Amino acid sequence: MKPEYSIVVPIHNERESIVPLYTRLKEVMESHYPSFEIVYVDDCSIDGSSQLLEELAGVDPRITVVQLRRNFGQTPALAAGFDAAQGEIIVSLDGDQQHDPADIPKLVEKLREGYDIASGWRYPRVDNYVTRRLPSAIANSLMSRLSGVKLHDFGTTFKAYRAETIRGINLYGELHRFIPALASLNGARIAEVPIRNIVRPEGKSHYGLGRTYRVMLDLLTVRFLLRYLTRPLHFFGSLGLALLGSGSAILLFNLIEKLRGKDMLAEHGPLLILGSIAFLAGVQLLSTGLIGEILVRTYFESQDRRIYSVKRVISRAARD
Repeated sequence: MKPEYSIVVPIHNERESIVPLYTRLKEVMESHYPSFEIVYVDDCSIDGSSQLLEELAGVDPRITVVQLRRNFGQTPALAAGFDAAQGEIIVSLDGDQQHDPADIPKLVEKLREGYDIASGWRYPRVDNYVTRRLPSAIANSLMSRLSGVKLHDFGTTFKAYRAETIRGINLYGELHRFIPALASLNGARIAEVPIRNIVRPEGKSHYGLGRTYRVMLDLLTVRFLLRYLTRPLHFFGSLGLALLGSGSAILLFNLIEKLRGKDMLAEHGPLLILGSIAFLAGVQLLSTGLIGEILVRTYFESQDRRIYSVKRVISRAARD
């Protein structure tokens, strides 16, 4: 019999936190949602976490351990956990005890209200201001503006999902923090729930200021996916046409000047070079957009996917 709830916990060198977190998860789930499983994803730990997880799985049949062949990172680890989860509602949280399992009922309650994703909002934050809170505030503000999804905290792993919602999202790179934005492509209803942010009890955080540039690159990726996934020519074509038009105008001006007997290299050499570069760049961007259009159509048709997402179909035939 499949469990109703799945808890997905990615683990990478968290040996000291595994047992305390398991104890708290078990207490909360047994008191609120008895039909549950815990899916640990061991992202190639080297501190003994793997052996400890195997021991727990041997004692508690509700535990599933997914061991990855190498250290893939948090996004692939979460994707592996989501694929292994069997519950209708899936909750994900970090394995370092910075998330309080007591907040799980608050997230699940939002799903019962009809939302598809309940996203945690770490408030107030207790992390270092310079290395964590400030970069996070900037990234969250940008993500909210670029995606149109009004959340204060995109970065936390602590979220609850309807299974059909999370399984409709393909995760790549480090896009786990932007799952709500990606889910909005399919019309998912998203709610934000304040959660406690606990000082990490053991070990050292795997994240710091160095990941900020990767977050910014992911922002560009998500923005492109949200706005131009099915029409890449609109993205590349707009700039391509502008460059092609300006380059053509500059080259036409140079041609007229040449016909008038002017020495082009002497009088308009830099302008001639600028026009040529703009013209060629415009052609390249338009070509890139057209290739993108072909690839998008090939992707959707080969995967038998649609560019829309249907919630339900109501018809007289179905009622009869």
